[in-house]
Amino acid sequence: MADTPKYVTDIVRAGLDARYRREARFRRMGLAAIIMGLIFLSMLFISIIGNGYSAFWQTYIQIEVHLDASAIDPDGTRDPQVIEAADYGGLVKQSLRDMFPDVTERREKRTLYGIVSSGARYDLEDFVTANPDQIGNTIQLWVQADDDVDMLVKGHFDRDKDQSERRIKDNQIAWIDKLEAEGRLESRFNKVFFTAGDSREPELAGIWGAVSGSFFTLIVTLSLAFPMGVATAVYLEEFAPQNRWTDLIEVNINNLAAVPSIVFGLLGLAVFINFMGMPRSAPLVGGLVLTLMTLPTIIIASRAALKSVPPSIREAALGVGASKMQMVFHHVLPLAMPGMLTGTIIGMAQALGESAPLLMIGMVAFIVDSPGSVMDPSTVLPVQIYLWADSPERAFVERTSAAIMVLLAFLITMNALAVLLRKKFERRW
Repeated sequence: MADTPKYVTDIVRAGLDARYRREARFRRMGLAAIIMGLIFLSMLFISIIGNGYSAFWQTYIQIEVHLDASAIDPDGTRDPQVIEAADYGGLVKQSLRDMFPDVTERREKRTLYGIVSSGARYDLEDFVTANPDQIGNTIQLWVQADDDVDMLVKGHFDRDKDQSERRIKDNQIAWIDKLEAEGRLESRFNKVFFTAGDSREPELAGIWGAVSGSFFTLIVTLSLAFPMGVATAVYLEEFAPQNRWTDLIEVNINNLAAVPSIVFGLLGLAVFINFMGMPRSAPLVGGLVLTLMTLPTIIIASRAALKSVPPSIREAALGVGASKMQMVFHHVLPLAMPGMLTGTIIGMAQALGESAPLLMIGMVAFIVDSPGSVMDPSTVLPVQIYLWADSPERAFVERTSAAIMVLLAFLITMNALAVLLRKKFERRW
């Protein structure tokens, strides 16, 4: 009998040792899961940045153009309409022929013309329109290089491969080397990527049209989803009676938060476009669809914020004579507003990254011009990324990754803003 306590102690110690070992294994598994997640996330960011950072730089070629007065303004009237109607593409081609006089064959000339962007004629037109006094002179003009030349300069094409296995020819490489030796080739910050709309030519394609479409779409979404979501949360949490109907509404709101986003796109296509006749590809329709998608998130976050306000606040307000409406709007709602704003920002970040519901309502169309209002045809940044990812040119792969970097920057900024708001206005009771 004297050995019994010692035997029990040994059992307890053995059980404790086994429990500590299990806890240590669980901690190691959790740490390994975190490390693996960070590794995969790092691989994702490295891949995106590695493919996309070079899109922020563009190769430019300096050409020497004689602004022939007989071709631009034969009457010398300096009429803007006459100047705009001139054949600037022909002047660019003549400039390239003058720079490479040994190119005489027709096929070689076409290949030579391909080293500069098709937008070079518009650059020359803009220069002459802004400087009509230069007509008749010879100028030095920097124009964008073709996307294949840009890829070669950035090292994305292997020069050692046979020319049948790459998009750029041997004679073009020779001309590019000559231009580089003469100091007529340089890389500049690619402001076109941030200021232009979409284009069939990679070197002329930009994200401004998609960013504008995303902005108008999010404005519509925020204008509708925030007041509706907050009002719904306040009613359900503070005023609605507890019965089977409110329980049913709460269950449906929670279920809607888990519905795939493409279902909301089908709903928008059926209701807003087919039934109500709203315009396709418009930010107004996109905002309405994203409002339906983000409402459950905002309602759930707003209700959680209202529940976090201590009951003593409500009781104190009612105790000093405030009505229930005054209690809610003067005391409870201001204290819950930071949490509501946090949930709203997270919902907006979710809406910013969505593409599936917008594909269903036609925002996948090829849109060159930037929208000026919520009724103009447009696309959004995630859909623009989807369109570029489907393009075969190597330069579009670069721009796809760069657009993803811009989208991630917006998403990180919005999530960081939500965290800062929560930290700044959070109150501990």
